[in-house]
Amino acid sequence: MAPAGQELQHESRCRPSRTVDAWRAAVATRGRHMETPGYRRRTRCGAWGLPRSVSSLAAVGLLCTALTTFIGWAQLPPLPWASPAPQRLVGVLLWWEPFRGRGGYPKSPPDCSLRFNISGCRLLTDRAAYGEAQAVLFHHRDLVKELHDWPPPWGARESTDKALALRASDDQEGAVMLTGKALKTVGSRPPGQRWVWMNFESPSHTPRLRGLAKDLFNWTLSYRTDSDVFVPYGFLYPRSDPTEQPSGLGPQLARKRGLVAWVVSNWNEHHARVRYYHQLSRHVSVDVFGRMGPGQPVPAVGLLHTVARYKFYLAFENSQHVDYITEKLWRNAFLAGAVPVVLGPDRANYERFVPRGAFIHVDDFPNAASLAAYLLFLDRNVAVYRRYFRWRRSFAVHITSFWDEQWCRTCQAVQTSGDQPKSIHSLADWFQR
Repeated sequence: MAPAGQELQHESRCRPSRTVDAWRAAVATRGRHMETPGYRRRTRCGAWGLPRSVSSLAAVGLLCTALTTFIGWAQLPPLPWASPAPQRLVGVLLWWEPFRGRGGYPKSPPDCSLRFNISGCRLLTDRAAYGEAQAVLFHHRDLVKELHDWPPPWGARESTDKALALRASDDQEGAVMLTGKALKTVGSRPPGQRWVWMNFESPSHTPRLRGLAKDLFNWTLSYRTDSDVFVPYGFLYPRSDPTEQPSGLGPQLARKRGLVAWVVSNWNEHHARVRYYHQLSRHVSVDVFGRMGPGQPVPAVGLLHTVARYKFYLAFENSQHVDYITEKLWRNAFLAGAVPVVLGPDRANYERFVPRGAFIHVDDFPNAASLAAYLLFLDRNVAVYRRYFRWRRSFAVHITSFWDEQWCRTCQAVQTSGDQPKSIHSLADWFQR
């Protein structure tokens, strides 16, 4: 926690957007040099004060945008409407319904062919089909709560029967010990079956990773680009017809009555995002919505229509980790038609997924006072503000459908993977690095 009255300093790890550069140049010309408390010039990653020609700056900016866009989008999953060749039939068993445990999936499994154009998927919820599944999905939050509720060790009928008897007698500790022993001594799953660890929380909110057995899982499924099955919270895709309307709510300036909005459900004074909010709110008004903290209830019109009334949205993540970019950016800001002000991984990480001129990063500024001054500048200069929506001319937003899309993407990954065996030796070492 920063001392009272002291601004939390965020050191930029790459150049800010061209719009921010132009704003700083205009301020410097007038001799004001950001008259806000605690301002300091920075020379790292581009030296904000150095003069640049407009033509060279534009060329470099376009090149950087093209490269980062290609690198990021090249790693994104195939678009849902891509037309793959017919695939072999693959069964994927969901062992627990995410966040609901063993109560059974409350709805019919999705039609992967209809929803995502992925054919050949047999999605399973009946554990009796465990031996028929080519992959089994284990959601981490349910996994650590249901350590006694594992699949019986494959090929160890005697141990399995004893474990089931202990479970029936409520001797859960004995069942876990027996099952764990069998997992170490006998093949723990049907031949060729993949166990897939699924998690969409950040490392800061993923408990008890160190307690999981080594080499227990074959694959990982998460928002991380280095996952075996990579499914981000959202992504941009090229619009097929430039005349079609972008997805979400358009940035209708006449409807925007407020300046900055923030919807937050997990209020924690120790989080960096809450500390930054306190600093920012000293210099610019921020309307907070949510059940905790200083928030007011989200109006009946809903989150998207509420945020659409504001020019900016604080897409602040609850923790800062590589690739952890959630619906706060994709849905709450982009779909609502507000310019996102992001706090999460560094700017370079965001630019792997979205154009650099589509968002404002807190790291672009030495302190919250400087960010507030820039937001007020954009509020007065409509033409500059509109530049943050140029990406909508060419791209639309895809929002991941939890948990249907993860289920179908796992099927697709099994279909396209080879038979090379693999195991994750330590989930904690991989995920928490």
